Amino acid sequence: MKAFRCQGCGQSLYFENTACESCGRRLGYLARRQILSALDPAGEEWLALGARGRAYRFCGNAEYGVCNWMISASSKETLCAACRHNNFIPDLNVPGNVELWRRLEIAKHRLFYSLLKLRFPLKNRAEDPQHGLAFDFLGDDTASHGQRVMTGHDNGLITLALREADDAEREKIRSEMGEPYRALLGHFRHESGHYFWDRLVHDGGRLDEFRAMFGDERQDYAAALQAHYANGPPADWQQNFASAYASAHPWEDFAETWAHYLHIVDTLETARAFGVKTLPSPGRRFSLTRGIDFDPYEARDIGHLIAAWLPLAFAVNSLNRSMGHTDLYPFVLTPHVIDKLGFVLGLAGAQQAENVS
Repeated sequence: MKAFRCQGCGQSLYFENTACESCGRRLGYLARRQILSALDPAGEEWLALGARGRAYRFCGNAEYGVCNWMISASSKETLCAACRHNNFIPDLNVPGNVELWRRLEIAKHRLFYSLLKLRFPLKNRAEDPQHGLAFDFLGDDTASHGQRVMTGHDNGLITLALREADDAEREKIRSEMGEPYRALLGHFRHESGHYFWDRLVHDGGRLDEFRAMFGDERQDYAAALQAHYANGPPADWQQNFASAYASAHPWEDFAETWAHYLHIVDTLETARAFGVKTLPSPGRRFSLTRGIDFDPYEARDIGHLIAAWLPLAFAVNSLNRSMGHTDLYPFVLTPHVIDKLGFVLGLAGAQQAENVS
């Protein structure tokens, strides 16, 4: 992600900030401009310092403290480009649900930052009732969903179990499932991969390429998952898959690879924004350090992307170990996995070429 600064005083900002801690100005994200802007009040509207004083309104969900995105003052919309994809939100009368929803929205808005920057097709259910992307944020006590809510994707509708926003509950599930990396943003990225498989691979005429790389998705999905949970991944899964779960079925392989692509490009952009430099390759001796001198979101060559990613991953893993934590990126990218990442990068490049702004 980009680095943000207050246009009023120069203070460094986080993407989720709603007010500058230095000068006190309200802040709002302008999605089209990819700017977190300082704001000056103008009646019921706000003038954005980062957009030459143009007038904006806050997303309707700002009143709950779960969104800091803006809408043009001239727009008839009441929700921002990310929140318009919400189909079902938690019951806000239940104590604690607003905070859990806020955590979900933080992750979802980071997902949308990437999807918008990559210019992927994004229609909500109002724009495309049949294929639009939508989100249900459900608690286990939701009246219309009597059984335990499961995170997943079904024909464009992504369901996120509200309990995943509870750190203690998510850590418990992480331990039970044996997953080294389980985070809200990871869930959003993974489940969005299922949605974009439908849109870009199936509907995009890329099935033959997909099957040659990931396998035949027509195999029984339920049986494949049952076998995975009963028997675990194959012994050599690390040679062919980004994660153990990716080995369960070609759909899951794609979704995991998609998520890893988003992990990589967004983390590289953040490192670039902060001027992080690393050795070009771990395990080799170099006299000069190397910065990230390209926009990862615009990368067209997977080798170029991975050459920047591997030393950065080694560095951040080492930093985590210095703080007594497990590796931030505990995954091995083999040549076959890198080829799969290249397939996803190719989908992204095709979309960017079709939607040049």
